[in-house]
Amino acid sequence: READRVWFDGLMERYLDLVERGERALLDGDMEALGGCLDENHVLCQELTVSCPESDALVVAAREAGALGAKMSGTGRGGLMLALTPSEEIQNVVYKALEKIAPQVWKTTFA
Repeated sequence: READRVWFDGLMERYLDLVERGERALLDGDMEALGGCLDENHVLCQELTVSCPESDALVVAAREAGALGAKMSGTGRGGLMLALTPSEEIQNVVYKALEKIAPQVWKTTFA
């Protein structure tokens, strides 16, 4: 932050906008938009240099397997990655893709 205040302030503006759009997507039940927000958030994490190649690879694998969006989360640099899937069928496809490269994979649902 102190090294480049303008860059950091711009990044924070993007985060705040993303939070508002993510909340709107959740309230509207718009999973496509929410997936896009997850993707954007991951890019912001990369710009902050809190992602890592392992997390980035998981995000890419989840997207390629059909996730609507994915992002790293947790404490950064290898914490965890979450992926949003539109159906149980696609969740299973994403699970199988991630199972090949991740030390642990969990599935869950929310309504």
